[in-house]
Amino acid sequence: MVNESTGTRRRQRLRASRLSLLAVATAVVAVAAVVAYAGGQGTGMGSLPAELRAHIKDEKFGIVTAVRGLPLGVRNSLQALFGNAALDIADSGTDFQGSGGKADRSLPTRRLTTAGCSADHCLVYYEIAGSTPGWRVAVFHWTPDATRFEWGATAPQGLTSIEAVRKFVLSGTSKDETRRW
Repeated sequence: MVNESTGTRRRQRLRASRLSLLAVATAVVAVAAVVAYAGGQGTGMGSLPAELRAHIKDEKFGIVTAVRGLPLGVRNSLQALFGNAALDIADSGTDFQGSGGKADRSLPTRRLTTAGCSADHCLVYYEIAGSTPGWRVAVFHWTPDATRFEWGATAPQGLTSIEAVRKFVLSGTSKDETRRW
């Protein structure tokens, strides 16, 4: 009876371990697919496709003032785009590695500058720390069921409103030099 009980517990642990491994493997494949897709889209993106341009032009964007104000799917997609285990972006106006010459590695390497979401798209403009600071803009299509990165580019410094971000996105003046999100 003791052997039967021990064997049952062993099988249960083995089954739980297999399920955990399967869940981890599935998550890794999903994140890798998003990163591969976003990474492939992130360089050489050029101008916004005409259909997306028309849609973005007519959208009404609500202002998002904090990272937590972005839809969960957009936050998850940003995390995958950044290639980090955690979402590495500070809220607008808070410290990050690029602020004030700080060398604090516990701070995020990016900081949200301006963001806005409509019924089905989000525009996210943020600063990225580094030896040469930079700014990026990313466009996501989102619904409660699915989110996808649609377009992104290196952006100029100083886009202080969601309208300025939209104007830049629609302008066709983006540079295709984005190497790091």
